[in-house]
Amino acid sequence: MTTDTPARLLQLLSLLQTPREWPGGELADRLRVSRRTVRRDIDRLRELGYPVQATKGAEGGYRLVAGKAIPPLVLDDEEAVAIAVGLRAGAGHALQGVDEASVRALAKLEQVLPSRLRHRVATLQAATTPLTSGDGASIAPETLTAMASTVAGRERLRFAYRARDGIESRRVVEPYRLVSTGQRWYLVAYDLDRGDWRTFRVDRVSEPFATGARFAPRELPTGSAAEYLRQSMYGRQETYGFTVTFDATPEAVAARAPAWLGVPEALDGGGCVMRGVVGDSVEWLAVRLAMLGFDFTVREPEELVRCVRELGGRLARAGSGTR
Repeated sequence: MTTDTPARLLQLLSLLQTPREWPGGELADRLRVSRRTVRRDIDRLRELGYPVQATKGAEGGYRLVAGKAIPPLVLDDEEAVAIAVGLRAGAGHALQGVDEASVRALAKLEQVLPSRLRHRVATLQAATTPLTSGDGASIAPETLTAMASTVAGRERLRFAYRARDGIESRRVVEPYRLVSTGQRWYLVAYDLDRGDWRTFRVDRVSEPFATGARFAPRELPTGSAAEYLRQSMYGRQETYGFTVTFDATPEAVAARAPAWLGVPEALDGGGCVMRGVVGDSVEWLAVRLAMLGFDFTVREPEELVRCVRELGGRLARAGSGTR
């Protein structure tokens, strides 16, 4: 019989988190206690915020259902490793739908993982290569989690940074937010040495170190970190709008297109249209559109129309073996 009540509650919670209904008698057998004790333990879990639903009947059963809030989860070793590996794989590439929240979750999970499990996670990731749809450079998840922890804890961050021209520097910043563009991760932060706000490409960051010094958050010049990043990026380069139609449904195009391209909209006659604003070269946009795998027509700008036409001819000649 299990006499350690906290240990028994954890074991009961682990069983209930399996997506099935557990008869009271089976739970009692598993825990080697009476059904009355099971009922008392269920009441304790409810008091802690776990939404345990009971069904009436000769046997009676219990199951964990969705509630208004998320109570703490109990994970076994295999589940913890699986979640950490999955989060690391997503965090290392700026994938659509994988944003700062998932990086914060990874930071919290790795903080409490026993050393033996952290070693398993690192070994598994080193032995695997994810097939991703992101176009940006990959990043060490440890870099992201270190930065996310300082954002959440309002803690000054020190790191080495390599600028676009290759110049190396040391920075001390007050980190504000991590932003994923669908291609890359960026850090929006207040640079203490330069006395102004800056954006940093995370794949150019190395040796991130949390200094332990706390700070009061400053007010960002724009409404959000994403808007500040957009203005910072596009303020330094020429941007242009484009309109492209696809011979495919909006759902099919959205499933393959990175978020930064835009949101496809259905057309009355079939197919869909995508309108967006980008700062990349027209050559790269032409290649990226072709990589989606659908027939498409460029409506504007004229520079992109010419580029697609030239690229199509070049690829056709390369495929025919003629010059």
